[in-house]
This record gives sequence, C-alpha cells and structure tokens, in this order.
Amino acid sequence: MSERAAPFFCPYCGDEDLRPNEQGHGAWECRACGRAFQLKFLGLLAPGSLSESHGGEEI
Repeated sequence: MSERAAPFFCPYCGDEDLRPNEQGHGAWECRACGRAFQLKFLGLLAPGSLSESHGGEEI
C-alpha cells in the first residue's frame, strides 16, 4: 500500500479536522479535541468467521 489510509472523523469527538501526527505511520491528531490516536490494520477475517451466529440472541 503506497498511500496512507486517512480517517474521515475523530473516533473521540467526531470532528473532521484531522492532521497526520509525527509519532509514525497511522498516527493522527484531532485539532478540535486535542487527542492523538493511531490506526492499525489487524488483518483479514478468516473465511466463515462472519457466520449467522454473532453472539447475540435473535428477537
């Protein structure tokens, strides 16, 4: 992946005024609430992990 994935909004306050942070790859800072956070890709889900059983009871 050559380009950095950019978040659309802050996960804490929801504002869209985000800037890349100096801490490294995937680090962002929100100018509205003053928080810094980091995005990290964990991997792909295994086939079959998205089955109909999702842990809750059906109503």
